[in-house]
Amino acid sequence: MDDRDKTADPRRWKALAALCMAQFMLMLDATVINVALPDLSADLNLSRVAFTWSVSIYVLFLGGLLLLGGRLADIFGARSLLLTGLVVFTLASLASGLAQDGSVLIAGRICQGAGAAMMSPAALRAVTGMFDGPERNRALGVWSSLGGIGFATGLLVGGLLTDGPGWRWVFFINIPIGAALLAAIRALVPERRVPGADRHVDVLGAVTVTAGTGSLIYGMINAGTHGWTDPGTLLPIAAAAVLYGVFTAAERTVRSPLMRLEILARRPVATGTFLMLMAAGVAGGDLFITSQYLQHFRGDSALDNGLFFLPAALATVVGAITGGRLVGTAGTRNVAFAALSLVAVGNGLLIGMLPEDGNVYAWALPGVVVFSLGAAAVFVAATTTALAGVAQHEAGLVSAIVYTCNPTGSAIFVAVGSTVAADGLTGTPAIGGFTDAYTLFTAAAAAAALVSLVLAPSIRPQQASPPPAGKAGVEPSRT
Repeated sequence: MDDRDKTADPRRWKALAALCMAQFMLMLDATVINVALPDLSADLNLSRVAFTWSVSIYVLFLGGLLLLGGRLADIFGARSLLLTGLVVFTLASLASGLAQDGSVLIAGRICQGAGAAMMSPAALRAVTGMFDGPERNRALGVWSSLGGIGFATGLLVGGLLTDGPGWRWVFFINIPIGAALLAAIRALVPERRVPGADRHVDVLGAVTVTAGTGSLIYGMINAGTHGWTDPGTLLPIAAAAVLYGVFTAAERTVRSPLMRLEILARRPVATGTFLMLMAAGVAGGDLFITSQYLQHFRGDSALDNGLFFLPAALATVVGAITGGRLVGTAGTRNVAFAALSLVAVGNGLLIGMLPEDGNVYAWALPGVVVFSLGAAAVFVAATTTALAGVAQHEAGLVSAIVYTCNPTGSAIFVAVGSTVAADGLTGTPAIGGFTDAYTLFTAAAAAAALVSLVLAPSIRPQQASPPPAGKAGVEPSRT
């Protein structure tokens, strides 16, 4: 199959819809449980530790295993790993929904995170294999809109399901969706493998980078709860630094490394990684702090919280699709600078307009919509830039590198934002804590916008499209 055949394949947009639905399900599961936690905790009699980790363990394993998942997608094929991850995720959802105690629930959430870590980079690798040039930018724009939509929809769906059939349906809803996606992905998504590729898995590299990333995310989650001086924060962060050092040394010596470190030195990959880290970090911190402001300070219900974020979800769609179109004409540098500036402006509006009382839609929503609009455009700029010019045998790994920055950046900024906003998260919250956090996010987004002017390449991503499938040594499977 050459590029003309691939572009002419009418199934590619249906395949994109299936892949986007799979990614949406993963994003939904990162937040949908938050609304169900009070009922879930009471029903299962969860301890405080189990209560916390029933949410956090999913993000920890997703972030920790992404690089390994990306490498496996390159070795065994995107569709094969995507289907495997989907089976794991769906069965784990069933186990979580049937859980009768905290240990089974947490085990199910661990397996959900592992399945998601296989699915996410494999799905993105499949998208880059089916689209080229401007079409790829548009496809990635749709793909990148899913983060904010998943967050807002997760809160709303979680509230509706918990108030309706019960909290177990927060997990059971994934089962019919997963079954339908298994059939759709198998029928619509082609398998593309590299003939003669080295199937060796770098076990040492996989173990050290997975443990290092998981340890870093663990430390950041703990910092948001117990502070930066707590041993549960300091020891995991120190362990992550040691493990990353071992990983770096190992990758220079093993025959078939999990990741060639030179990949990170490529300017497009470095740019995409930086943009994703900052955009996911500031946006994740924003959404967490805003959600806490609404529920903890204003006393809104979780369902009201979800309804508040629906306009932000719409802004995410507009921002991502617009970013996908502009990145191919204006270039990454211009789009990244403009989009990060919007993130800074949105946070700046919240500093001055966040109300202690009064209409939250009139005063707080404009800032939330503006930063959502900008963050979504940064997401698509990050993915299109990092994957520009990447051969298919590396696309899964590069996808994983970029997307590892999503949960990692979010964990970092949520932890830092929680510390800065401490006065707003106490038993008697003060508005100043929240505005302090927005001030920090404004400064971070503005600094990132300036860095992007230097770091981001001036060329348009489509000018550095990967070679045709046949020239890259990629042979589509007939199955």
